[in-house]
Parts: sequence; C-alpha cells; structure tokens
Amino acid sequence: MVQASNIEVQICIDNPNSFDWTKCQLQMGVYLSTPKTEKVSEDCETDRLRYGLSSMQGWRSSMEDAHAAHLDLDTSTSFFGVYDGHGGKAVAKFCAKYLHQQVLKHEAYLAGDLGTSLQKAFLRMDEMMCGQRGWRELTILGDKIEQTSDMVEGLIESPKSGEANGHVDDWLSEEGPHSDFHGPHYGSTACVAIIRNNQLLVANAGDSRCVISRKGQAYNLTRDHKPNLEAENERILKAGGSVRFGRVNGNLNLTRAIGDMELKQNKSLPAENQILTANPDVNTVELCDDDEFIVLACDGIWDCMSSQEVVDFVREQLKTETKLSVLCERVFDRCIAPLAGGKGCDNMTMILVQFKKPFGDSVSTKEQPFLWYPDPHSDPDSDSDSDTDEIPTEPEVKE
Repeated sequence: MVQASNIEVQICIDNPNSFDWTKCQLQMGVYLSTPKTEKVSEDCETDRLRYGLSSMQGWRSSMEDAHAAHLDLDTSTSFFGVYDGHGGKAVAKFCAKYLHQQVLKHEAYLAGDLGTSLQKAFLRMDEMMCGQRGWRELTILGDKIEQTSDMVEGLIESPKSGEANGHVDDWLSEEGPHSDFHGPHYGSTACVAIIRNNQLLVANAGDSRCVISRKGQAYNLTRDHKPNLEAENERILKAGGSVRFGRVNGNLNLTRAIGDMELKQNKSLPAENQILTANPDVNTVELCDDDEFIVLACDGIWDCMSSQEVVDFVREQLKTETKLSVLCERVFDRCIAPLAGGKGCDNMTMILVQFKKPFGDSVSTKEQPFLWYPDPHSDPDSDSDSDTDEIPTEPEVKE
C-alpha cells in the first residue's frame, strides 16, 4: 500500500507530465537497497480446515502489513484477517490485535448475526483509536515508545467504561493530555473471513482481497475499493472530498480504510458516508463440496498476479506440497521484483485456508449462488460499480 506524501503530491501537481513516482520513492527511502526476503510463517489445522500463512517485508523500508488467524474464535467459528497499513504499521497491528475481539463481543454475534457483528467491528476500530487510550495503544504498537514507559503510564487517569455501537464496552477510556486525540492520520485496509460450519462470511474495506477456488475457478469475494468506482466517487464528492490523479484528495489510492481520520471529520455525516469510510462490504457464501480453499492477501500479491493465477499456482503446488505456508512463501518468491521500484516491491502477506472434505451432513453437495466480483487484472471494464454477479450453477469465466 502506497500513501502519497504532501511533497510527492505537490511535485505531481507542479509537474504532472514529468513526475517519476518510482524515482521519487527511491530518493525518499521508501525502498531498501536489497530486499528482506526472510519470511514469518505458520501452519495449523482442525478437523474442519487447515491454514498456512506467511508474511515478508520485501523491498519496503518497513513492514506495515499485519494478520490474524484464530481457528477457534469460539467452539464452531474460525477467523482470518489481513491488514495492509499505509503511513505506518500501528493501525494494521491495532486491527490484528482487536478487530476479531470486537466481532466476538458484539451483541449481534451473540444473536447469530455474524454479518452485522463484522460491520460494527470495522467501524468500532475507528472509535477505539481516538482519545488518550487510542493514542497510547497506537504509540505502543507503532514502536514509538516502550510498553512499560513511565511517560505513558503516568498519564492515565480515571478509566471509564460504558456501551458503544452495540458492544458491552470493556474498552476503558482514559484521561490525559491526548484525551482530545481525533485518531490517526494513517490507516490500514482490512479483509477478514469468518467460517462457521458451512457458512463463510467475508468483510472487506480497501484493496486487500479474498478469493475462493470452486472446482479450480477463482471467484473474488471482495471488491477493491478504488476511486474509479462510481458509488465510491459519488460518496467522496458528496462528503466534500475530491479525486485527483486517481487518489482521494490527491493522496490515498483507496476509498475505504480503517484510520485516516482526517478524512472522516464531517460532523453532519455518519461514518458510512464520510469521504473515507471503514464500512465494509460483507459477503456470505454457503460452502459446498466443490469449494477447495480461500486466499486472503494484501495488494502486494494482487498487484503481481491475478486471482486466477494465484488459484492455479496453489492448485499446482498442492500436487507435491502439503504444507500450506510453503505455498504462500512460493507465491512471494514468484511475485518479488528483481529490482526496487514498481510491482513486486510491496510488503507481502497471504493466508491460505483449505477446507477438509467432507464438510458434513449439513453442507449441500450442489453449488450455491453467491455474490462475486470480476478480477481487475482480467476485466478491462471493471471500473464500473455494477461489476458484480452471482456465481452460475456451472462456473464460467466472466468475459
């Protein structure tokens, strides 16, 4: 994820025909002289599914991706999430630490409404990052100070609890010099999947992506939230923002994210209608025996490979390799650029979740229709906001 600095934006405004984005990033230290290709990986499984994940810093000067994987969110539910930070790593790490907890705590989750609990948890992240408590958590997660710093702990007074956004709120507020903190000016995408029995729910804000393989056919369960989508552009303009050079207010190249609170300050509008919103798309899929696996990954992967290419690669590798994290690592090795600049130079994070067969008696052997989105890599008309469809009874590639 790349967030333009004020300097970069001004250079582009002053010299729109001669601006060299890659050269500017190299000069500003965005890239390392040699990539960090060490990978942090893990694998785990239950009787229902198994997963492997990996992350790699790559050419970037810092690692701003984060992830979460919880096979047992509760006794029947698994949770997976990837978070791609921009402008810093703290918001991505905050989401990895807290978002799944807020899903679990929401009253809608307790009532069995997983979709609402996901939506509210995304919006809750912005609320929690404000004030003294939010400032302190972000400062710690951003490695700006040590967690045991007397400077921070000495500023805390009078914890207060309450209820917010349908949560039984155990997020204690704190008093201190940052009590009026309006939240971070940097942010993160969020793409998460919840699996309960034969039901898969995917929530997304930003341009990280979740893809399902059904009989070898890739289907995007999320939509990349970009300024060229008609509905996104309309919301931005109505909220008083603009799109310049393909970026929100000339700065951010996506239209939904957690954080970036300077783009969410219109007091007359709800969180869902701000220039930038954390409000996710939520997609529900009834799994069937033809569903093989899902891939959640940040745009460091999708910038280099189409959804179908990733699915094809994973299926081929599964013929000789059973450790799923190794497959993620091999995707990174395929994607990473030989030189700094351009595609293949971003942080890379990927979670591969494979369904074990059979699902059980409650799962239909017939394919169930669900909402899916064309792959921007393969569909030249995908800028339209109407580019959604339902999976057909027999999978077909959308032309």
